[in-house]
Amino acid sequence: MTPDVSIALLSDIARRAGRVVMDVYDGEDISVTTKDDDSPLTRADTASHRVIARELADAYPDIPVISEEGKDIPISVRRDWRIFFLVDPLDGTKEFIRRNGEFTVNIALVRDRVPVAGVVFAPAIDLLYAGEEGENAFREERGQRQPIPRLMPERGGRVAVRSRSHASPDEEEILSRYGVVDTVSMGSSLKFCLVADGTADVYVRSGPTYEWDTAAAHGIVRASGGRVMSEGEELLYNKETLLNPGFICLGRGIEPV
Repeated sequence: MTPDVSIALLSDIARRAGRVVMDVYDGEDISVTTKDDDSPLTRADTASHRVIARELADAYPDIPVISEEGKDIPISVRRDWRIFFLVDPLDGTKEFIRRNGEFTVNIALVRDRVPVAGVVFAPAIDLLYAGEEGENAFREERGQRQPIPRLMPERGGRVAVRSRSHASPDEEEILSRYGVVDTVSMGSSLKFCLVADGTADVYVRSGPTYEWDTAAAHGIVRASGGRVMSEGEELLYNKETLLNPGFICLGRGIEPV
């Protein structure tokens, strides 16, 4: 990771953004509108974006930022970016609207098209995951931090994590190759985090996602010893359209089949 970028500061920024998200969440009016791609947008998305953009600019003025709520940066501008932040101010807006708590604030640092650090914070349940290249990932719940071990005990069969909002029948055939005997459902980028901490072993996504949906949690998975792959190669970032292909997230020690 770049020496002057602090995972502790990124975690603190995510928590600050989480506080403004919860101000909206705990209010009566979350002001849902619809974006051009028919996805929902709330006051919390824009408020969180403003906090993160301001704090990153203050702390790291020389590192550019791509955010879901400020994403219209043409490839001609960003093509040669070697390092940048990739942000989803509110991942899991549908979970936010449903008020089930499974939404997150995501901040990633991408270097040479790979996420080398990531923070995922779920403010409604005070749960934070973070990890950086060369260091162990950790899980922090209600102020109690636990490192995520890179060696996990074997279990009898593998567990897959599935999306609450986007599960697809197309994924069943892929999961069958991995000896999956049980599934757990989760919203937002917390699905990756369950693979990172060993709760689950595999997560498959065949439907569309954007780079800001995956980068922060991908960085945590990498720090835990796992992988996020597409067509046999690591999922890469700063693509022309910022749209991800289908991918598979594998826990530590699990080989692609």
